[in-house]
Amino acid sequence: MNTHTVNTTNTTQTAQRPFGSAFGASSTADDVIAGIDLAGKTAIVTGGYAGIGLEIVRVLRAAGARVIVPARDLVKASAALARFDGVAIEPMDLMNPASIDAFAKKYNAAAGPLHILINNAGIMACPLMRDARGHEAQFSTNHLGHFQLTARLWPALRRAGGARVVAVSSRGHRYSPVVFEDIDFLKREYQPWLGYGQSKSANILFALELDRRGAPDGIRAFSAHPGSIVNTDLSRHLAKGALAAMGVVDGGGNPILDPLRQMKTVAQGAATIVWCATNPALAGKGGVYCENNDIAPLCTDQSPLDPVSGADANGNFGVMPHAIDPAAAARLWDVSGQMLG
Repeated sequence: MNTHTVNTTNTTQTAQRPFGSAFGASSTADDVIAGIDLAGKTAIVTGGYAGIGLEIVRVLRAAGARVIVPARDLVKASAALARFDGVAIEPMDLMNPASIDAFAKKYNAAAGPLHILINNAGIMACPLMRDARGHEAQFSTNHLGHFQLTARLWPALRRAGGARVVAVSSRGHRYSPVVFEDIDFLKREYQPWLGYGQSKSANILFALELDRRGAPDGIRAFSAHPGSIVNTDLSRHLAKGALAAMGVVDGGGNPILDPLRQMKTVAQGAATIVWCATNPALAGKGGVYCENNDIAPLCTDQSPLDPVSGADANGNFGVMPHAIDPAAAARLWDVSGQMLG
């Protein structure tokens, strides 16, 4: 992987500005992919058999892409994806390094290109769990597993001659930077939302450093916030009372939909991810955090925030400075490699 000079913080912050996309907060995945032909392209979508992942698979396949879905639960994946032809399912568990290596080895053996890699699978606000190496589960699943998968698939991404990698992050990155001194909560008290926030900050930093290293080989990377979509597996560790307290469901437990406050349907939530993966307006760009189908603004203390959703008047949450720090991104890359041995 290329290791050319690290970008300055000022350059990174300059890139982190909306440019006026043709789409907005209410746009769906079908809207953003309309007119785009993916025939002859191959995409891998982790978590592609539930929630926004399933919607991403649907629209990529409808646009002509060959899609591969790595899955921990093969029975569930087979049932969810049975209606799609041209979608392959392969075993893989993001908390099992050996299974990631096996998946990548099988893909690389075919010596074909990989045009789109969407690192979508994730867990949120779960009780303290650890992988086989002792790493905290949210960091392991949301970041480390995808870091390993992307590194192993690097030859295939290079062969594409113009690949895109999308790391699905969240506005939850506001809850915590990556705490390098205690990533695995060995010294501090574990709090589910801090663990989630740390992993989502890691997703953004990973995309930043991945783009820096990959751009010379035509590999561009983006991170994306889909919005708050509560009727997916991601919220399985949250009680309805907690969701109501967050202001994302009504008294009957039904999702509140308001795209300009980032409260979206599955189709709207998948849109920014698909936009990052396919839209020609992003040619020559990379390493940026996106939301509402545009590059997100840098978050400042002066940003007018909705008291419930945290969005500004345009429906943007923005990205926190700690998540687009090039020095932290480079450090995370090195630390991640060390954690994986």
